[in-house]
Formats: sequence, C-alpha cells, structure tokens
Amino acid sequence: MTDDAPFFGIENSDAAGAVVLVCEHASNAFPAPWDDGLGLSEDQRRAHIAWDPGALGVARGLAQALDGALIHARASRLIYDLNRPPHAPGAMPARSEIHDIPGNVDLDAAERLARTRTHYLPFHAALADLLACRLAQGLSPVLITVHSFTPIYFGQPRAVEFGLIHDADDRLARAICAQKTGLLTRLNEPYSAADGVAHMLARHATPLGLPHAMLEIRNDLIATPKAQAAMAARLAPAIKAAMDEVG
Repeated sequence: MTDDAPFFGIENSDAAGAVVLVCEHASNAFPAPWDDGLGLSEDQRRAHIAWDPGALGVARGLAQALDGALIHARASRLIYDLNRPPHAPGAMPARSEIHDIPGNVDLDAAERLARTRTHYLPFHAALADLLACRLAQGLSPVLITVHSFTPIYFGQPRAVEFGLIHDADDRLARAICAQKTGLLTRLNEPYSAADGVAHMLARHATPLGLPHAMLEIRNDLIATPKAQAAMAARLAPAIKAAMDEVG
C-alpha cells in the first residue's frame, strides 16, 4: 500500500513483518513553493547535500526481503531534514558541507514553523502510527533507518563501506555489525549519535524500548538500481540473523 501524502510516502504499511524502515533522505525533489531549489545549481541539487543517493532503492529492497513497512521522504532534506528536531540548526541548514544554501539563509520564525508543520510533524506522526499499529497487533517492531554517505568528506577518503549507528540500545547495531556481509563494516562510523544523527531513533525507538539501527552505506556502492538491489539482497540476511539474535 502507498499513501498520497504530499511530502512523504508509505509503502507496505500492512506488511506482516516486524521491521519498519525509514528513509528520511530519500529524495532530492524541490516541490513548490521551493521549486527554485533554494537557489542551488542543478549539480548541487543532485549532490549528497540534497539527499542520500541510492538509499531509497536499498530501503525498498529491504522492505520486500524482510516483509517490512517503509516510510520515506519525497522532498530534499535541505528543505527540512527529518532526522533533526525543529530547533537544530541542521534541520534547515544555511550551509551543508562546503555549500551555502541561499534559500535557508536568515529564515524567520514563520518560515521555520511552516516547514516544520508541512514536513516534520506529518512524517513523524505517520511513523508513530505505523509503530503503534504494530504494537497494538502484538508485534514487536524493529526500527531501521537507511542512509548513504559520500566516499570523500571534506577532502578525506572514507574506507568504511557499511556503518551501523544506534541510540541508547546498541544490541541490534552490534549484532548486524558482527554479521559477515563482505563489506568493511564499522560501528558508529562514519557518524555516531554524538554527531546528532540519531534523532529518528531517539524519538521513536528508545522511548518504546524498540530494537533499532541506522544503516549507513557508502554511496559509490549503490549508485545504480542494480547495485541497490544487490546491496539489499546482501544486507537482508544479515539483518534477519541479527534480529533473531536480539530477539
């Protein structure tokens, strides 16, 4: 099932599996009234600053393989980064990596509130509903967020290929990290909760005591639909084995 919400989509909401997948940075679309791309060039709109390339394809493959539900963004994270709370500077950043974001400079309180109401609040309410419905049915939801990262960051190459991040409960992240995927895998790389990237997990998984993990995949490994499908097929058994281990 897919919904028709303007700035996010839900797929497989009635899936029988325990997994709920989240892809907050799935899209680099700039829908109206932000269709000027916040003043960015076409190259900037296609770059990692605007989205997580390849992440949605992997998330969809995992949802199919694990019989899970998926909620994903339909607008660029530069309009609103759904993995940041409304008071965080990174929610509507004026600068991302080495790029200035002209349309986010000197945002007033009214514009910040408008974006929070149209992007952040509906998305998080829908995710809360997905989790609550599973809990009501006696399921034990597992929350997994899917991201990608750049091979080079501020001029520095990143060797890690697959990273696992967690909030308060590290069991699932560690269990996935321990699986043999053939990828150079690290816990809390290339980011960790200390970098402010675990908001989605902290808001929805930790208060309910749900197993959770944030997947970070180097985006050169998932640059095509074929590569995304292959990555999902590679990671799904590892996630399933880790879930069985955590219980």
